[in-house]
Amino acid sequence: MPQENFNDLVAFVTVAREESFTKAAVKLGVSQSALSQTIRGLEERLGIRLLTRTTRRVSPTEAGQRLLETAGPRFEEIQAEIAALGEMRDRPTGTIRITTGEHAAISVLAPALEKILPDNPDVTVEIIVDYGLTDIVAERFDAGVRLGEQVAKDMIAVRISPEMRMAVVGAPSYFREHLWPETPQDLTEHNCINMRLPTHGNIFAWEFEKDGRELRVRVEGQLVFNNLAMRRDAALRGLGLTYIPEDQVVDHLEKGELIRVLEDWCPPFPGYHLYYPNRRHASPAFALVVDALRFKD
Repeated sequence: MPQENFNDLVAFVTVAREESFTKAAVKLGVSQSALSQTIRGLEERLGIRLLTRTTRRVSPTEAGQRLLETAGPRFEEIQAEIAALGEMRDRPTGTIRITTGEHAAISVLAPALEKILPDNPDVTVEIIVDYGLTDIVAERFDAGVRLGEQVAKDMIAVRISPEMRMAVVGAPSYFREHLWPETPQDLTEHNCINMRLPTHGNIFAWEFEKDGRELRVRVEGQLVFNNLAMRRDAALRGLGLTYIPEDQVVDHLEKGELIRVLEDWCPPFPGYHLYYPNRRHASPAFALVVDALRFKD
């Protein structure tokens, strides 16, 4: 049946259930004569009588009863779904998909979401760890998280973390056997714990800066990992030096379990930003997540 006749089906279902043109007309907000004409038009197009009309009652014929049992529940489902969509405008609900790197997921997203998810059981957040610069529109993500300088200019960017610093660290047991590096170039003489970026396949070059001088040092060592925890744990076991976000080792530094070197070569740099298309319509769930992540000085 053509889509434009769905209103006729709604009219029929209402009359059949009310067993009255008068009651159905009031419920639908139309005149009784217009409603009667609609039903006659529907019956003519189908070529079969759907309602039996008497002076006291309107009841469905056998064909009408079959149509009522088939179409009635479908319209109820549609009405329920429309009502649910209306509720989505008023309360946070739905799934928010975010692509991010591992460190941001651990240090920023997880603590923020821990505060809001228990009170919002209808909100689901799907976090995909990806070191590449994902096209969030093409991959159907709601938002991405990247360092400030990596955010495309045509995106809305919301700062979600303070400035960051990297740290080169090793265990006291390692330094009992090796001299401290005085410059980044000295790292080439050390057993360094490396990271391989999963999406690029390359060993990550350690980045340094001092007095406006920038250096990228490709170091070597016996261990290569693709996640933070294993690099940190290997350094704690004295297996080499690693280059890691400062916040991931600050407790170990305070306890003396790790020693930091080349600190003056590791200045602060812009932290993480949540980014999303400027044409995106913010649902209550998305707005909730953005507000929870927003960095507050």
